[in-house]
Amino acid sequence: MNTTLRRAVVATAAVALGLPALAACGGSGDSAAGGGDGDKTVRLVSHDSFVASKDVLEEFTKETGYKVQVIKGGDAGAAVNQAILSKSHPQGDVFFGVDNTLLSRALDKDLFTPYEAKGLDRVPARLQLDAGKHRVTPVDFGDICVNYDRAYFADKKLDPPRTFADLVKPEYKNLLVTENAKTSSPGLAFQLGTIAAYGDDTWQDYWKQLKDNGVEVVDGWEQAYNSRFSGSAAGRKAGGDKPLVVSYASSPPAEVMGVTPAPAEAPTGVATGTCFRQIEFAGLLKGAKNTKGGQALIDFLLGKRFQEDMPLQMFVNPAAQDARLPELFTKYGAAIPEPGTMDPQRIAEHRDEWIKKWSSLVLK
Repeated sequence: MNTTLRRAVVATAAVALGLPALAACGGSGDSAAGGGDGDKTVRLVSHDSFVASKDVLEEFTKETGYKVQVIKGGDAGAAVNQAILSKSHPQGDVFFGVDNTLLSRALDKDLFTPYEAKGLDRVPARLQLDAGKHRVTPVDFGDICVNYDRAYFADKKLDPPRTFADLVKPEYKNLLVTENAKTSSPGLAFQLGTIAAYGDDTWQDYWKQLKDNGVEVVDGWEQAYNSRFSGSAAGRKAGGDKPLVVSYASSPPAEVMGVTPAPAEAPTGVATGTCFRQIEFAGLLKGAKNTKGGQALIDFLLGKRFQEDMPLQMFVNPAAQDARLPELFTKYGAAIPEPGTMDPQRIAEHRDEWIKKWSSLVLK
């Protein structure tokens, strides 16, 4: 399974609740220690799922003279927590991988030095959640959605669900597995999607209906998708019997990657009315030792070469409108015209409260 889908593997309860958590780090490339703007190494701090083609990073070095050292810090939430804990002595120059569910927390902790990236005019306004201040730069986006097992629904002669409302209908009883919103980033995103759809007054009623309709909750994405879901290759091997799972809109292309001969369609589909958008950002860390190198790297992350490399490396969509998607995405992926969204500040103000209410409703 590709690395970006693995990004959804269980986030710790401490991360979900916004508590401090230490994360292990690893790196590749030169490991020069400091050196200011004269330093020819630029350090990129990220989650474990950051991947770029070797020749793409080499191109950055050829263009700028800077070599990239990647310092990985666990899942996205753990990496953000570590960046906050170490902000007085930042681990690197650029942080990549803070998404809109954690963005306000990072901004409130004053992690980033403003920098307006070159090429930002190629990014749609809807992705620029810090427009005007430029503390972070949008690099990619993706959607958390319910995926379905095409073979199951074809065999049962049953239309797959399309919307949140469909999921509580009797014909879909006991078919859905989702991740724990308290311990998993896609689980939390799915919860936020239902809140965006139903509002503060009725989202809890919706979850009561979903529980009554037999939704299964597991700790994280790995268990849900690769063990319980009948539509994934790993899930079939594990004997999974749930034909509905909370995953990514990019999961169907991932299921097809490397399969020969190429199938007419992916074995899984996406319920496009159940999606919540995640946007990932990069920012120049305050106190960075290599400011110029960091600025150059952020420009490169938004450049066409990196943006077009990213989909098949991390299975996310490029933020730049002029970046071409690979055929694997255009042929097998699902376009999500109206995903659920939510202001990051609203998430920050209510996340803990919402998770507690969700836990009392669904886990008791």
